[in-house]
Amino acid sequence: MAKGFWRVLHWQIFAAMVLGLVSGALWPEATLALGFFGDIFLKLLKLIIIPLITFSLAAGVASIGNLRGVGRIGAKTFFYYLFTNATAVVIGLVLVNLLQPGKGVSLPLKEAPQSVLEGKTSVAEILMGIVPDNPVAAMASSNYLQVIVFALAVGVFLTLLEGERRRVWMDFVQGGFELFMKMTSAIIRLAPIGVFALLGRTIAQVGLGVLAPLAWYLATVAAALALQAVVVLPLLVWGVARRAPGAYARAFAPALLTAFSTASSNATLPLSMTCATQRAGISPPIATFVLPLGATINMNGTALYEAVAALFIAQVYSIQLSITQQLIVLLTAMLAGVGSAGIPMAGLVMMAIVLRSVGLPLEGIGYIIGVDRILDMARTTVNVWGDMVGCAVVERSEGG
Repeated sequence: MAKGFWRVLHWQIFAAMVLGLVSGALWPEATLALGFFGDIFLKLLKLIIIPLITFSLAAGVASIGNLRGVGRIGAKTFFYYLFTNATAVVIGLVLVNLLQPGKGVSLPLKEAPQSVLEGKTSVAEILMGIVPDNPVAAMASSNYLQVIVFALAVGVFLTLLEGERRRVWMDFVQGGFELFMKMTSAIIRLAPIGVFALLGRTIAQVGLGVLAPLAWYLATVAAALALQAVVVLPLLVWGVARRAPGAYARAFAPALLTAFSTASSNATLPLSMTCATQRAGISPPIATFVLPLGATINMNGTALYEAVAALFIAQVYSIQLSITQQLIVLLTAMLAGVGSAGIPMAGLVMMAIVLRSVGLPLEGIGYIIGVDRILDMARTTVNVWGDMVGCAVVERSEGG
């Protein structure tokens, strides 16, 4: 796509966000009626996610050329994810301990979702569910972790093929990747309409009045996310990747704005990959390896949010968590983020795991459920930004 198209799209999406906020606040009923346009946009994005992940990862891994290269890039990618997730959670824990947003607060307790209260999901079950027993079923059920494992396996074994067989299979996966990137380019043109409808409906449904009782909690989460997004990650772009953080962020602006509106890392993946290769100059092998993995398992914002919310709930109940318990929250929040994609009310389900790990009441989720959607948009944007920074860091480490 031409540079002029991206510049126009960037401002179109931004204008759509502003219009969505205004329309949702002033004309909620009319805006709700237009919400189906957002659903259509999301469905179109989800239509291509599974094939895009499958073909992009397989092609990306195979194009690296050998198992040693795959292992090296994979190790760097996972180390980056581990480091940034840990940093995000530590920032969240420090701020929530300093600001004490839940201390002495009396809030109306809304009913926590029954699926959360009755859920038996554990970190062990999440880890056990990573390996697929049927890749077709994994694709049909949109189990992104299992699809990623299958696509990685295909790419790895493609590197072991030789001669004509390797060429035929490489043409197939590369052709599939190019096909779905073409489809992505067409769907991207509808982004302003989808963003307006999705954001407008969210504001119309939630209402701005829900923010007031939890203002200090919202400020704590926002401050922690901001430190991760505008301090830690830009420092990595500048200090490790040797790129200008502002210019790099602008290259991904359409994807970041879409991430905020859709509150879905996976739905944003097609735009992230297009921005990475066409605007940010990231090499396709790196982008196709790092971004699909990151969209599912690299959750800077989610891990941070889980930790802050857990301590906020503890403070509301006047429960003092020890340093050891807070370390358990740190580790559990990092692990829970791995399985958060593709699960209905993902943040709340993962929150249940974190609360269980230190014996906090699950009913406490009812205190924060009213603003979960707003915070979901913010933490998803940080998640996606973290993936994008990972591309620059890994590419630089490979001499790019």
